[in-house]
Amino acid sequence: MLSRVADSIYWMGRYIERAENIARLVEVNLQLLLDFQDVDDEKLKEHWDPLIRSTGDEEHFFESYDIANSDSVLEFLTFDRENPNSVISCVNAARENARMVRDQITQEMWETLNKLYLFLKSDGARRMYDKAIHDFYAEIKEHSHLFLGLAEATVSRTEGYDFLQVGTFLERADKTTRILDIKYHMLLPSVNDVGGAIDVAQWIAILRSASAYEAYHQIYVTDVIPAKIAELLIFSETFPRSIRYCVKELNDRLHDISGCPMANYSNEAERLCGRLLSELNYGSVEEVFSEGLHEYLDRIQERLNEIGGSTYKAYMFLPPVDMAGEIQVQQQQ
Repeated sequence: MLSRVADSIYWMGRYIERAENIARLVEVNLQLLLDFQDVDDEKLKEHWDPLIRSTGDEEHFFESYDIANSDSVLEFLTFDRENPNSVISCVNAARENARMVRDQITQEMWETLNKLYLFLKSDGARRMYDKAIHDFYAEIKEHSHLFLGLAEATVSRTEGYDFLQVGTFLERADKTTRILDIKYHMLLPSVNDVGGAIDVAQWIAILRSASAYEAYHQIYVTDVIPAKIAELLIFSETFPRSIRYCVKELNDRLHDISGCPMANYSNEAERLCGRLLSELNYGSVEEVFSEGLHEYLDRIQERLNEIGGSTYKAYMFLPPVDMAGEIQVQQQQ
């Protein structure tokens, strides 16, 4: 497979997953706003600041907006074309990458992605956003689920499929860390609120934003306990949005691409991914809270960035050719 084709498929997977997860991140705070009354400007700032910080776009946001409130944050994360991580920018980038590799994806996948792009550009999207904002973000998630479901059902298991999965699971693991990390940035009014109604509502919002609420109660059959939620979203072997599950899938796909046996590694991406998977396989939630949840998630994000960079170098980066050196070698030969 050509490097540019692999690159387009990889980023198509990442961008469509990123658009969905931005919708999930927004829903964390939208759900919280429904749970509380008498929300003033200061409380709104406490709700929306963590979201901007967790996405890593804080500096970019305050270059364009004066204050983090419902209107500015939602506009920035949804419709702002100057923000490369907004929903509309991600969908546009996914569509452009898909357009360049039309022969590598199915017609159904292309039509689904194109419909989502046209929907976000339409006046109807703005009307739905203004009148039924939860339905608007549900529409984005449904199109993403349909796209990935079609990939599972209609794409041959070749290198193209593997690169799509690498991009998807790498992005999903990163965004799960950010969804969970929002809780660290949420400032409780006082220490007495830990374990209270506000604290519990925040943890429930985290679960719902990761579509993990039902899975949590099926597995633990207990009240909302922060350590159990962290255990589910970080270490679960069976929940498909947990970090461990995503890294396991990522490791499998990287080895499928290279053909290298699972016990070995053929490039830096496989080595880094195998090391992270081993840490997750033998880690525990007690170690996470001992290190600090925020610090642990930051370290995982750095590891995932390293894996992404190494994957790019291994398969997609073509170093510039030294023409002078090539000519000299040819002349010597």
